[in-house]
Amino acid sequence: MIKLSLFEDTGAWDYQEQDPMAEGYNRPTQKTIAELTGLAVTTVSRALQGDPKIAVKTRETVAQVADDIGYVPDRAAQRLRTGKTRVISLILNPHDELLGFGNSMISGLSESIEGSDYHLTITPSFSDIDDVGAIKRLVRNGLADGLVLTRTRNFDDRIRFLLEAKFPFICHGRTDFSRDHNFVDFDNEAFAYIAAKRLAQKGCKKLAIILPKDIFTFHQHMQYGFMKAVRETGLAYVIPKDVTLDSSPDEIKAWVAGLYENGQEEHVDGFVCPGEASYLALLSALRGQGLSRGQDYDVVVKANSAILEQIDPELDRVFEDIRDAGKLLGQNLLSVLKGEGGAVRQIVQSPLTKFE
Repeated sequence: MIKLSLFEDTGAWDYQEQDPMAEGYNRPTQKTIAELTGLAVTTVSRALQGDPKIAVKTRETVAQVADDIGYVPDRAAQRLRTGKTRVISLILNPHDELLGFGNSMISGLSESIEGSDYHLTITPSFSDIDDVGAIKRLVRNGLADGLVLTRTRNFDDRIRFLLEAKFPFICHGRTDFSRDHNFVDFDNEAFAYIAAKRLAQKGCKKLAIILPKDIFTFHQHMQYGFMKAVRETGLAYVIPKDVTLDSSPDEIKAWVAGLYENGQEEHVDGFVCPGEASYLALLSALRGQGLSRGQDYDVVVKANSAILEQIDPELDRVFEDIRDAGKLLGQNLLSVLKGEGGAVRQIVQSPLTKFE
């Protein structure tokens, strides 16, 4: 551990670090801080919790000593005392349509809870059909105080269960439930509309869009926006039935090749790609057909990273800030967990266009 002593004349702490793995090492506790500062343990506890009734200078001193000695709250004891785990769990589906989705979401959430007494855990979810079991285990076993859900569905059984259980949660995406709940979402309807209109402005005559599976809420949002644009412009269009954002690159490439088979009255010359992964598969297929962007076709891509900007800086992109979404999700869930009432928190992020 770290031994501290206070120089009366300077008010500075002199400390000497010891190896935590060494024999005789004792984990720093609130009692340790109390002994070093001369304060009562109850005062230290209240200061660590940010009690405004404790003088600011005292809170700052306690916080500094706690940081210097490497004090970490005993979460097992804390849970016995308060019934709280001080854990937020992110239910993360590891899909790769938006490159770096998971890393960006985790980064934003981590930033939002920094400085709080909450920790973030990740619960992987590999099923698009029935992953409510994982949610029930977390809730019934008291493994978290609040949950963050991703890839919401129209009538999501996970959210139905959490609403009925009155368990704190927030989700990335909306649902069709009549009962309001907290969410942060991206305006996918606006994205698809903006993308299709952009392609029309560039002279495209026949458009195509790769949609997510129809079990996801943002499937209908994208479809609404896309269809609104093609109706306004009178353009022909194609929406594949057997290819989605979750299809493999080979499946997407095979679909694209089929668009250019002999007998097509009018080839697709404008593509809306709701993610970098589908675009890269599309690009490979179009190159295989000997086609060039700007001459034979145009495309608008929804992106989360700067990778495409490095590959093709003139590519039309619409940016979805997943890191910011994670930050908003964490901030709003923390407010709920702290008992800060008010209206249901529902945020829809606007698309940020990067058109050359």
